[in-house]
Amino acid sequence: MSIIPSNSSDDKNIACSIQSFLLRFHVAQLLRQCGIAKIKGVPVMELFTYILSNVFRMGSFYMQKRVGSFHEDFSKNTYYRFFQNVHANWLRFTTLLSERIVNRYLRPLTSDSREDCFVIDDTLFERIGYKCTELAARVFDHVDMKYRKGFRLLTIGWTDGCTFLPINFSLLSSPKDDNVLGKIGEFDKRSLCHKRRVMARTKATKVMVELLKTAIKAGHKAKYVLMDSWFSHPSQILDIKELGMNVIAMVKRSSKIRYRFDGQMKNIKQIWAACKKRRGRSKYLLSVSVQICVPGKEPVDARIVCVRNRNNRKDWIALISTDVSLSEEDIIRIYGKRWDIEVFFKACKSTLLLTKGYHGLSYDALTAHIAIVFVRYMLLAVAKRDNEDDRTIGELFYLMVSEVADLTYSESMLIIATAMLDAVQGMFRLTDAQMDELLERFMNNLPEHLRRCLQPRLAA
Repeated sequence: MSIIPSNSSDDKNIACSIQSFLLRFHVAQLLRQCGIAKIKGVPVMELFTYILSNVFRMGSFYMQKRVGSFHEDFSKNTYYRFFQNVHANWLRFTTLLSERIVNRYLRPLTSDSREDCFVIDDTLFERIGYKCTELAARVFDHVDMKYRKGFRLLTIGWTDGCTFLPINFSLLSSPKDDNVLGKIGEFDKRSLCHKRRVMARTKATKVMVELLKTAIKAGHKAKYVLMDSWFSHPSQILDIKELGMNVIAMVKRSSKIRYRFDGQMKNIKQIWAACKKRRGRSKYLLSVSVQICVPGKEPVDARIVCVRNRNNRKDWIALISTDVSLSEEDIIRIYGKRWDIEVFFKACKSTLLLTKGYHGLSYDALTAHIAIVFVRYMLLAVAKRDNEDDRTIGELFYLMVSEVADLTYSESMLIIATAMLDAVQGMFRLTDAQMDELLERFMNNLPEHLRRCLQPRLAA
């Protein structure tokens, strides 16, 4: 049986890529470990491979059945039973699969000095038939600041600045019964499906810590945890610090969240008003040392860096880092890697059919669908790294080819700096000694991380 139609070269290439990915990371073994198996009937790998590759086909499963282009050896009921399997631990499956990809494939391609990070964020998972969808609720959308019907998809991912991989997730409903619009089922409290539903109705800040613990227990590791202001409460920062990782997050501008500064507890607005800001075209406006204090826990030293808001030059945003050894430029640069998860959400919704690819009503089925979408993204991320990083070709290329650049703006800055120096020399006819002096002054005015990138190349 052919899982993917092979009537063109593209179909054959897609089939080969998917089969290679499944064999390379032993996906069949992981499915069995996570309770995703069939006692009899169609092998589970045939179903999983068909569903995984369905996004690359012309038409969904439903449309293939309608137009008569479906030629597989399983029925419609088999297809839907696969999604509704209450014994399948999809959270563990995506966690273990991403751990294999990171530790066995990506980590050997990156140096130990590179900053790898966990990224935490959520996105709206909107449902049209919310009254019939299990646990669908009124949830707050942070983008347009309105309540929507559906879920919040809380996701934890890993990034090294070049490749982003989703690790695990939780489809969050509302802790309040009044906000839950869909049906609420009753299950054995010892079962996996009951634990999934309990997590769905737990506060996102607590679920975030549990998902991090699950990732670390599976073998994931990272130097930093990146979060936006919705998850950067002091108690959550200290919980993550207890797990042995530093946090770089955006500070929420709330009068209720306070830090110890100059011996007093002040919120971020009071700290901003009390300090003198840097002038000119500085990379940051303010940098102060504070302590994160929560009753019952040891205070933790941190650094707050305030930068201009790109969307409004008159406004500012604040970043907090528990790694006080980092420079202000490095804090800003590392936090920029958090944008990878926004690209991930956009790709999943626009291309990988996250919200439109499955319209089931069961909470277990929706969890299975999201896990498969995450696997599709992992497949594409591995293929992208294979195509872009010459170190993946073999040992000879690994020794001779340099590591993939962390941030591409370093190359852009090199081109700009070289063009500027050439223009200055041509216009003012400077001597070599004057050019050396100009270059030295130019480099001394640059941030440290740019100086490290540009100085060896400009000197050459």
